[in-house]
Amino acid sequence: MPKRSEEMLMDLWMSLLLVWITCVPCVSVTPIIGQSKSTQTGGSAVVASGLGEGQRLLSRAKRGWVWNQMFVLEEFSGPDPILVGRLHTDLDVGNKNIKYVLAGEGAGTIFAINELTGDIHAMKRLDREEKAEYTLTAQVVNADTDEPLEPPSEFIIKVQDINDNPPQFIEGPYRASVPEMSAVGTPVTRVTATDADDPVYGNSAKLVYSILEGQPYFSVDPNSATIKIALHGMDREMREEYLVVIQAKDMGGHMGGLSGTTTVTVTLTDINDNPPKFSKSLYEFVIPEDLPIEKMGGKVKANDRDIGENAKSTYSIIEGDEQGMFIITTDSQTQEGILRLKKPLDYESKRAYTLKVEATNIRSEPNSGVPFKDTATVKIVVEDSDEPPVFSKPMYLMDVSENAPINTVIGTVNARDPDSTGSLVRYFIDRHTDLERQFNIDVDDGKITLAKPLDRETDMWHNITVTATEVRNHSQISRAIVAIRVMDINDNAPEFATEYEAFLCENGGRGQLIQTVSAVDKDDPIQGHYFDYRLVPEMLNNPNFTIKNNQDNSISVLAKHDTFRRQIQEMYFLPIIVTDNGNPPMSSTNTLTIRVCGCSKDGVVQSCNVEAYVLPIGLSMGALIAILACIILLLVIVVLFVTLRRHKNEPLIIKDDEDVRENIIRYDDEGGGEEDTEAFDIATLQNPDGINGYLPRKDIKPDLQFMPRAGQHSGPNGVDVDEFINVRLHEADNDPTAPPYDSIQIYGYEGRGSIAGSLSSLETASSDSDQNYDYLREWGPRFRRLGELYSVGESDRET
Repeated sequence: MPKRSEEMLMDLWMSLLLVWITCVPCVSVTPIIGQSKSTQTGGSAVVASGLGEGQRLLSRAKRGWVWNQMFVLEEFSGPDPILVGRLHTDLDVGNKNIKYVLAGEGAGTIFAINELTGDIHAMKRLDREEKAEYTLTAQVVNADTDEPLEPPSEFIIKVQDINDNPPQFIEGPYRASVPEMSAVGTPVTRVTATDADDPVYGNSAKLVYSILEGQPYFSVDPNSATIKIALHGMDREMREEYLVVIQAKDMGGHMGGLSGTTTVTVTLTDINDNPPKFSKSLYEFVIPEDLPIEKMGGKVKANDRDIGENAKSTYSIIEGDEQGMFIITTDSQTQEGILRLKKPLDYESKRAYTLKVEATNIRSEPNSGVPFKDTATVKIVVEDSDEPPVFSKPMYLMDVSENAPINTVIGTVNARDPDSTGSLVRYFIDRHTDLERQFNIDVDDGKITLAKPLDRETDMWHNITVTATEVRNHSQISRAIVAIRVMDINDNAPEFATEYEAFLCENGGRGQLIQTVSAVDKDDPIQGHYFDYRLVPEMLNNPNFTIKNNQDNSISVLAKHDTFRRQIQEMYFLPIIVTDNGNPPMSSTNTLTIRVCGCSKDGVVQSCNVEAYVLPIGLSMGALIAILACIILLLVIVVLFVTLRRHKNEPLIIKDDEDVRENIIRYDDEGGGEEDTEAFDIATLQNPDGINGYLPRKDIKPDLQFMPRAGQHSGPNGVDVDEFINVRLHEADNDPTAPPYDSIQIYGYEGRGSIAGSLSSLETASSDSDQNYDYLREWGPRFRRLGELYSVGESDRET
């Protein structure tokens, strides 16, 4: 701590000590038992530490400790602990064996008491901003036995504040805004500083505000810290942002106080105090007369020094556009006035326009309420362009009869060149709109003629496009639509509306309604259709049927008798003539087919087939269908049974195309192909003892089981099979072209005169597990290799 501060602390401490000594008599004579939390009894006197011996002691009915509140200066540091105060009781007369005991907040750590004298010292440097007061309890006990001599008393030690904390702006730095051109004294914002020192003791927390930077534009209230406008006519367009530095100083602003600063950024907000201003007073534009409608012809711009909504303007034409040829709109992004065409220009009728354009602010002037405005003159010069021909009508409607002959003139179109030069015009038909080439046009006078016959029933309307082209400039083309309507004539005869299927109930009565017949006509007469129905002349006296006019362009066909029978005649044909009311009238003959059917009592058709009569009585159609279904099912079962029987007789080894198994793959490979077959000629091993030379197959299940003969007999054709096989084996082993794999040849006979008989496993009755092949070793060197192979097989099987 600086020396100056230490001196101030010492002076303050001495002043407090003096006040404390001076106030002791006052405290002594005032009962304080109500301030103590412990109630004590007895008539002891209260003795204040520091009194002279000559001073008179006062007594009272109830006694307590000297103080219930003490003070200690914060941030005091010295070589020795600081004396806070002294406790004294009337039991302490000098010859009593007593001891003072201190308890409570900070007892023994922050505060220590002299057990004999009752002096309380602060052992550490205290900070009031950390803790402002401590509550402790004092008690007098016997020094030898620690028995309390009186109840404990509670007192408080308050930490005395010093000015050791500067003001702080917790919420800074600040930003504020105020409208431009605000009056002097207009509040801008308010800042707030806080001081951690005691606000109720001294001036340590009394703050005074001042402005260090920002004059002469702003000022600050020293007490409320409100920043205000200090200069008249602050214009945003001149300067928009200001930096203000505010200082807060404690000790009421006196010398020696601590201070803190903050910054306030003040922005002037815009008001509509500037009018729009055109960059030029006269604008000139040259616009070609063929400029399309709604296209831009020019731009104007009125600048405004304001920003945002205050800078937005709308444009309007206030003079010079009596015919309404132009319109001006505002571009929301660039704030430009866009001049557009509202009607097409015509160089030949008017070649120049002079307009007066006005730009008006959207927002009004702040004081008068009248919006700012500015005007400019716009001169428009129309530039001549080579315009395409102009048709007299944008669309032509023409009529032609469908029976009109070829080259009939249907109508005429007309177009002219609007330019002053007046070029000749040629006419053409756009063949994309007349693919059938049913019409022609005269290239010079625009007369449209018929090229092919028309049919109203095929196409009632023909819409074609006619083009007009300038002779001197073929790029100038105009188009017009010509709608040609084909007028109807009575060229189609009426016919039945549909192909009727009429049914006649054979048990129906006389006059029963068979069918209602109507007709249609492709023609479309103006007065509407009226059809006349009649039977053909040879059927006028038809004995079976008659017709009745229903007066609605339809007729009813009726039966004349009730004796119709399917066995006699199943079907009738009734020709009917239908005639329209056209000029000339058209007619056609249509035949109505009538079938005789069996019906229920309610007249519902049930069967129209003659075959139904040959069925047995009581056998319905449903029963017949059931019988047919049973027969078909029986046939399917028989076919399946035959197929399964055929599959049982097939060989065990099936062909690849018939094998549907996925876990067995068989190859029709006998090793080396034809060479292997020649190497082991099966013809050499023919069994002379076979039945008529037939050898049973060992690779398939035989149909007949041939039992081996009881004895072996030598035939007339003896062959040394062993020598033959050895020669072939030697050749195969030494042949470099032999296939690199073994092959198996199955023969029905292993030679004649073998004492072992047949070696085929198919003819043995024992299984592999019961067969003992040790005897093969005894057959000599010829079967040694075979014995070794079977012996290995046995050992492997055992393993």
